[in-house]
Amino acid sequence: MSSIDHLPFMLHGVDASLMVEQRFPLSGVLGHRRRAAEADARRFRAESERVSQDIQLDAAGAFLMLRERREMARVLDAQVALARQFVAAASARYSSGTGNQPEVLRAEIEVARFEGAIRTIRAEVASAEAMLNASLGRPADAVVPPLEATPVTAEPPAWALVRDTTLHRRPELEVARAEISRSQAEISEMNSMYWPMAMIRTGPAYTMTDSWGWMLTIGVSIPLQRGRLNAGVREAEAMAEMARADLAAMTRMAEGEAATARNQVLAARQRVLAIRDDVLPRARQAIEPSVAAYAAGTMPLVSVIDTAQALWSLEAELVSAEFELGLAWARLERAQGQFETGARR
Repeated sequence: MSSIDHLPFMLHGVDASLMVEQRFPLSGVLGHRRRAAEADARRFRAESERVSQDIQLDAAGAFLMLRERREMARVLDAQVALARQFVAAASARYSSGTGNQPEVLRAEIEVARFEGAIRTIRAEVASAEAMLNASLGRPADAVVPPLEATPVTAEPPAWALVRDTTLHRRPELEVARAEISRSQAEISEMNSMYWPMAMIRTGPAYTMTDSWGWMLTIGVSIPLQRGRLNAGVREAEAMAEMARADLAAMTRMAEGEAATARNQVLAARQRVLAIRDDVLPRARQAIEPSVAAYAAGTMPLVSVIDTAQALWSLEAELVSAEFELGLAWARLERAQGQFETGARR
C-alpha cells in the first residue's frame, strides 16, 4: 500500500511511504483449509466415477439390447425354416389327396407371419446398433461386429460380500464421506478464527525533514466479534451433522439397491436355467414326433402348429430371459460400485 502522510498546502515537499503487509495466522487455519480442499478433490473424483459408471451401465444396456435383438433374429430364422417344413408337408399331403387346402394355407400363414417379423427385427437390430454406437461415442452408422457374449449363469456372490463391496466401493458413498471430511475441516477452520493473527508491515518512507528511511510495523489482530464466530461454528457443526445424516441415509439406500439387484440376478438366473435346461429341451423333443405323426396322417396340422408355437414361444422367452439376466448382472455390479469388473465378466 502506498500513502501520503503529509502534503503541505504550499506544495514544497511531501511525507510518503510504500508499505508491504503480510499476515500470519497463529492457528492451524491454513492446514484446515487444505483438508477442506483435499476433501473437495475427493468428492469431485467420486462424482466423476459415479458419472463414468452410469455411462458404462447405459452402454452395457445398449450392448445387451443389441445382443437380444440379434439373437431374436436368429431364432426367427430357425422358426421360419421350421414353418416352411410344415408348408412342404401340408403341400405333400394335399398333392397326395390325404390333406386339404386349408391346411396348406394355415401353414403358409405361419411362414408369412415370421417373414414379417424378420423384416421388423432387422430394423430393430439397426436401431440397437445405432444406440450402442452412440453410447460408445462412435458414429451412429458404424459397423458393429458380431457380439461374443454368453449369459453369466453363475450364482452371485454371497450377500455379506456384496454388502461389504458396496460400502467400500460405491462412489455415491465416497461423495458423502468426502462431504463429512470437508465439514469437519470447516469446523476446525471456524474454531481457529478465535486465535489472533500476526501482521508485519514494512517498506521505504520519505519525509521532508529526514529524507529517505525505512518503516517497520509489527502487530497482532485480536478477534472481538465472538457472537459472529460462535454463529459460524454452529453453522459448520450443523452442516457436519447434515452430512452424517446424508451418509447414513445413502448407506441404507445403497444396501437396499444392492440387495434388490442381487435378488434380481437370482430370479433371472433361475428363469434362464429352468427354460434352457428343462422346459426348452422337452419342447424341442416334441417337434419331430409331431411332424412325423402329421406326415403319417395321425395328427392334424393344427396340433403340430400348436406344438411348434409352444417351442417358438419358449425360444423367444429364453432370449428375453438371457437379456434380463445380463441386465441384472450389470445393475448388480453398478450397485456395488465395481461396474468395470462386471463388464469384463
